[in-house]
Amino acid sequence: MNDTILWVIFGLTFLVVLFLDLFVFFKKKNEISIHKALLLSSVWISLAVLYGLLILFSKGNNTFVEYITAYLVEWSLSVDNLFVFLIIFSFFSIPKNFQHEVLFWGVVGAIVLRGLFIFVGVVALNSFEWLFVVFGLFLIYTGVMLIFKQEKEEDIENKFIYRMAKKFFNFTSSFEDGKFFVFKHKKLLFTPLFLCLLVIEFTDIVFATDSIPAVLGVSTNLLVIYTSNIFAVMGLRSMYFALSGVMNLFAYLKYGLSVILSFIGIKMVIKELFNITISSYVSLSVVLGILIVSILLSIFIPPKHENEEG
Repeated sequence: MNDTILWVIFGLTFLVVLFLDLFVFFKKKNEISIHKALLLSSVWISLAVLYGLLILFSKGNNTFVEYITAYLVEWSLSVDNLFVFLIIFSFFSIPKNFQHEVLFWGVVGAIVLRGLFIFVGVVALNSFEWLFVVFGLFLIYTGVMLIFKQEKEEDIENKFIYRMAKKFFNFTSSFEDGKFFVFKHKKLLFTPLFLCLLVIEFTDIVFATDSIPAVLGVSTNLLVIYTSNIFAVMGLRSMYFALSGVMNLFAYLKYGLSVILSFIGIKMVIKELFNITISSYVSLSVVLGILIVSILLSIFIPPKHENEEG
């Protein structure tokens, strides 16, 4: 089975489920229940697994392992997005029954932007192999800095996209029944939902500067990177409404991500400078092992908060 057929299968599957998501499962603007969120997320995860098996039988073990590793890396890095989404929705006071639509259209933007970033990244790495060292060092730096990153409130009002939107667009004070824009007195007005969507899209671009180099360190196969990336993002964002109440399960994830990013960075550097190749199987084992340990530590040894101490 050639790549063209695999791309067509992915595209058709993705469009069908996306259509069902918006126009069948969540046609009404109601609050998304945990049951529905888990159901839709399980659909995306199942599709990711089935597509992985398709890659296994058509492309072989090594490509399959790269696909699974890239999926896990993107999934783990995207968990951070959920924390920020919670803050953004809270800042704009977005009612829960409107949050799904914002996330849905945010995903549509992510599909396009991530596709562009991945394509440019693959072309650049295939054209200039020394970029492996640059990307690798960047990931090592990011991994180390992640350990020392201080937890602080997201400053929405100082985000560039927020300030520019406020400056150039006119906004309504109400949500206008979940619309992104309305016409009043022959004038186009945007709602707080649209502004929230812009901030989420901008945030996704910022997060992609970490996640895209990371998956490029796993594989430079465009099919593997893009499909695993989108399946991971869709599965996790669908799970948002279920995970929003149990974020404590990922309390130590940032330390795990630090190790994962540093590991992938080292892998890229030593391959280019010393011709030492770390196999896809070792990479998968390391990434999966770190994720499991991080989550288990978060569950069984939860961090103490200041108000819980003495």
